[in-house]
Amino acid sequence: MKLRSSFQARVATVLIVLSLVVIGALYFSVKAATSSTVRGQGMAQLDVGSRVFERLLDARSRRLADAVQLLATDFGFRDAVATGDSSTMRSVLLNHGKRINANDMILLGMDGKVLSSTLSEVPEGSTFRYDQALRDARGKRQATLIVPLQGRPHLLVEASVLAPLPIARVVMGFGMDATFAEELRSLSNLEVSFLAIDKGVPGELVSTQPQALRDSILDLMEGDSSRRGVSTTDHLEHSFLSQSLVLANDNDGKVLALLQSPLDAAMQAFVPLNEKILGIALVALLASLIGALLLARTVSRPVQALASAAERIGQGYYLTPVTLTRSDELGLLASALNAMQKGIAEREQQLAHNALHDRLTGLPNRALAMERLGSAIALQRPIALIHLGIDNLRAASEAAGPDAVDQLLLTVGRRLQAVLRPGDTLAHLIADEFLLLLEGAGSDEAVGMADKLQQLLLRPQNINGHDLALDCRLGIATYPADGETAYTLLERAAIAMADAAKIPGRLQVYKQGSDLAHRRQITLIRDLRHAPGQGQLLLHYQPKLDIRQGHVRQAEALLRWQHPQFGMISPAEFIPLAERSGSIRLLTQWVIEEGIRQLCEWNRRGLYLQLSLNISAEDLQGDELAHRVSSLLRRYGLPAKQLVFEITESAVMREPEKALKVLHLLRDCGISLSVDDFGTGYSSLAHLKRLPVQELKIDQSFVRNLDETSEDAVIVRSTIEMSHNLGLKVVAEGVEYAHSLRLLERWQCDTAQGFLISRPLSADAFEAWVALPLSVQTSLVH
Repeated sequence: MKLRSSFQARVATVLIVLSLVVIGALYFSVKAATSSTVRGQGMAQLDVGSRVFERLLDARSRRLADAVQLLATDFGFRDAVATGDSSTMRSVLLNHGKRINANDMILLGMDGKVLSSTLSEVPEGSTFRYDQALRDARGKRQATLIVPLQGRPHLLVEASVLAPLPIARVVMGFGMDATFAEELRSLSNLEVSFLAIDKGVPGELVSTQPQALRDSILDLMEGDSSRRGVSTTDHLEHSFLSQSLVLANDNDGKVLALLQSPLDAAMQAFVPLNEKILGIALVALLASLIGALLLARTVSRPVQALASAAERIGQGYYLTPVTLTRSDELGLLASALNAMQKGIAEREQQLAHNALHDRLTGLPNRALAMERLGSAIALQRPIALIHLGIDNLRAASEAAGPDAVDQLLLTVGRRLQAVLRPGDTLAHLIADEFLLLLEGAGSDEAVGMADKLQQLLLRPQNINGHDLALDCRLGIATYPADGETAYTLLERAAIAMADAAKIPGRLQVYKQGSDLAHRRQITLIRDLRHAPGQGQLLLHYQPKLDIRQGHVRQAEALLRWQHPQFGMISPAEFIPLAERSGSIRLLTQWVIEEGIRQLCEWNRRGLYLQLSLNISAEDLQGDELAHRVSSLLRRYGLPAKQLVFEITESAVMREPEKALKVLHLLRDCGISLSVDDFGTGYSSLAHLKRLPVQELKIDQSFVRNLDETSEDAVIVRSTIEMSHNLGLKVVAEGVEYAHSLRLLERWQCDTAQGFLISRPLSADAFEAWVALPLSVQTSLVH
């Protein structure tokens, strides 16, 4: 229900949101268009109002100009001015001003002094403050002048009194009062406001706006008297399109006008339209909501059925089909779900089988074998394990081809199954290993079965035209004698199988304590990779005697491992483990750097030697060795000629082409190369001429018991002669007896190494030994 409600709600929500977006876009588009229209009308009204205002001022200016010109030509007035009759002049000014509805009448002398005035603020005998402004306007051919007079805007017009020369000037003024503002409002349908600012002091605001709005309008006009253009202003929640006009602006004052078109009133005309649009939008939204809910419900029901089916499939129930009779996409989805259920059921069965059986042979795998072994142990039933390993599987692959291995394993599986008893289990663990579980069997029965299996597999099998006989090793462990857990029994059967590889019969029953040696190997393998970093490795140095000169000019570095738990570990034990676990390169890196470091230290003390270092087969599989050695030689500043790298024939023969490439790179660095254990390889003479070596080292097995009558003497002597003919030096290792050394000297061997000369010594002991007098060294040797 939660899924259905969620899906239905989502569908409905999406549809409703889309409806809201469309309806909202329509509504607000109409609102925006209405607002734009109202604003456009207001702008047009302001434009018309501005022109009406200008024309009204112009008409009032011409009227005043005509009136003042008529007054200036009046004979009686000119006579009164000429005679200086002040009472007559004042009377004429008052009467004439009333006739033309002029607010201000002023008579000025030619020097700007007031001769007569109808304004109390402009006393007779004073200088008229706008005298110069009137002269400047006349010079610019301006008929009128707008000034802030008496705190209100005034329109001034001037005319000269001639008799016949100018004897005075008549100034007639018109105040822009509320009557003028109402007149302008009636003509333009705009709200009109005037403000005069005289010497920074604002006068009385003249405005057609209500009294409540006048403070806000006054703040607006005072605040930005330089405003130009049209802007939207708000006054007590009323909006107007406002246009400011600067009618006059000089050092003494300013005259400002503000024309405003009310937006609120214009918007009221569109209120009915907006209400209708809003009503339509609400109805459309309600209809969309109902339709969305119906559609969501129609879609959610089949989706719920599909979701329930998916939930059943997720829980592992694949037998209930989805019943949805529809021909649309949901019906196709239901059919696909039914097909998927069937496919999943089949694949799950296959996966369950594959999880417990080997893909190639179809036999139980390790997991199933351990499960059955654990069941037998839980029921305390005796059971024997035979761990079988095929040693020559790789050789069979090389002889008959890679495909033959699969056929061989299938044949082995069939042969082993054929001899099993009812209740026994045969499992294929990994490529060349099988495990047999013999129910109710003890050690003797298991040995008999193992011998039978061994004889069975020794019979040749014809695979791809090749007769192949399998060489197997078998290890046996039994419950409860050899362990009480499945893991322990399998481990000990594997240990017994590993021990079987070392004995002639290739069949071994687990011996108590064998796993201790196995655990020791595991511990050594684990700790070996950390030994260089923890300072557990050290080098011992065995002197190499130059037989002809009787001096020690060379030494061989031999690796030692001081294990924190087991003490000093023999190289014969840990070197094979390092090669098997992949740690040998790490050891070689440490040996090379430590040997170079020690040589540098001896060089500083005046002891110059050539040091031999052993290189493994793994080190000859890439170019890294040559690059690393070159870098170390540069870092320590050591001549490359002081290094000799010893390589075995078997190491070269593993990957000959790669090994030769690395050897040439080392030789290019200036490092000497020596073939170690010469004579034990299987292709020594065939490949010797290809190797860029300068020295052969005869294996100690030919030298240790050397005497003139032994067969080894023929091998050693011929090897020395052959090497010298090839331009190579010869080192004999394993020299333990003085007569052997004398024979080597007579056969002109170059270098001798062995316990007769010295055992391997620590660095300090070696340095002390070399420092002994030559006579002492010689006596020790002979």
